Order: sequence, then structure tokens, then C-alpha cells
Amino acid sequence: MAAPMPNTPQTHLTDTLTPQAEARLLAFTKSELFAKTFREGMDLVEETAAYLDGPGRQDSKKLGRDDAMTYASQSMRLTTRLMQVASWLLVQRALKEDEMELSEARADKYRLVAEEKSEGTLSFSDLAKDAYALPARLLDLLARSEQLYERIMRLDRSLYGTIAAQAGNTVADQINRLEAAFNRGR
Repeated sequence: MAAPMPNTPQTHLTDTLTPQAEARLLAFTKSELFAKTFREGMDLVEETAAYLDGPGRQDSKKLGRDDAMTYASQSMRLTTRLMQVASWLLVQRALKEDEMELSEARADKYRLVAEEKSEGTLSFSDLAKDAYALPARLLDLLARSEQLYERIMRLDRSLYGTIAAQAGNTVADQINRLEAAFNRGR
């Protein structure tokens, strides 16, 4: 049976984590690194909510129409990003506390992926250059959330592997393909 294409959406991953990878994942959930990351993520969620529900409302009312639209779209982007981070962190905590099975935690719906940049969406660096009128606090929250999201995405990849790797596209598979290709020429 052929392995699925790496970019093909899958509804369910086959359970291919090795016992060593499972042990590494469970050790991570019990580590100080996870505890620190969990606190940082949840603190950022709370800080963002407090800002957007309080001073952020007043800040947005002071903006011109175009800047207010940018503020609204960026605050929505910020909230979405942080909710994904919080979800990932809560799944890891559920694993730690034996409230969730590893096979369930590995589901696609819990994986973080690189944020898609749709046409017209500004990266943080573009936003920082072009959004001088936006509140500094919003820009700070955007920057910190982007850094946290990227870090957690790297943790997710490291702990769970990429979908392509779990579909049989491992380094060993690649080496075997290269060897087979070179042996054909002989």
C-alpha cells in the first residue's frame, strides 16, 4: 500500500510513535520546561484578554477608520493564535494528568501548523513598519504571541513528528529510496 502524500489531509494518523518517542513525550509533559511554557502561554492568554477587554477597547476607539480595521483584524489574529496555543498546552497537561490517551492527543486537530499568510495579511515585521498608529501594547502582544506560537510549533513537531514522517516518510525511508535509485543505475 502506498504511503499518503505528505500534503494530503488525513483524518486520522496511524499510531507510529516508537516507545522511545512516547516516553520522551510523556517526560516532556512532566518537565520544568513544560511547566514554564504552560505558565507563559496561559499568562499571555490572560494578559491579552485583559488588554483587549479593557485598555485595548479605549485604544481602538482613538484610531482612524483604516487603523481601526487593522487593529480589529490583528486582535482577531492574536486571539486565534493564542487559543490554538492554549488548546495545545491543555492537551499536553491532559496527557500529563492521564486525562487523555496518547492516541487521542496525537489527532490532527491538536497539531499546530505554520500560520498561513493569506494575501493581504501582514507579517509582524511588516505590521510593525506600517502600523505606527497601532497601540504599542497590541504590537507587543502580537510579537510575543508569534514567538510563543513558533516555539510551541517546533515542540509539537519535535514531540509528535510531522504528518509526513508519520505517514512513512522518515529519514530511513528517504535513504532507502536513494539507495534504490542509485542501485537502478548499476
